Amino acid sequence: MVSPTFKNLAPEKKERINAALLTEFSTYPLKDAQVARIVKDAQIARGAFYKYFTDLNEAYDYLYHLALVDIHADLKSSSPQEILNATRAFITASLKSSYYDLLKLHLTVNELPLAFADPSLSATRWALATLSHQTLREALNDPQNKELYLKRLEQSITLLVSKDN
Repeated sequence: MVSPTFKNLAPEKKERINAALLTEFSTYPLKDAQVARIVKDAQIARGAFYKYFTDLNEAYDYLYHLALVDIHADLKSSSPQEILNATRAFITASLKSSYYDLLKLHLTVNELPLAFADPSLSATRWALATLSHQTLREALNDPQNKELYLKRLEQSITLLVSKDN
């Protein structure tokens, strides 16, 4: 959780820091990110960075959350068709977003292996979540073929739902 000090910064300074975080985490995988480049780009002291964030992981989590809030479809319900629509909308928004490089690095390098270990998920819900995230990875990595990946997701959803009924 970012510090209250960061939350209370002047909007211009916070935006400068956000831009520096976006540049760093969109250019380098998290394992290669450096506070030194962030503070130089944001024009803040190294100590200020640690006053705002515990470490690079916290800064990354903060920025990734901002990206998701900015472009992620809010699923009120999660029917198979809504998952497909949300995945399509996310890809479309991501490709146009200033967060594109961040999302691409996150989904292809930084993200831990699927975090769908929730034991309460049914096999179908787990499969839908897994397939939609894999589709995001493929489409952001290869935008020219996004429709192919979305079609494959749609076909997979149809198969899963028909077998589940």
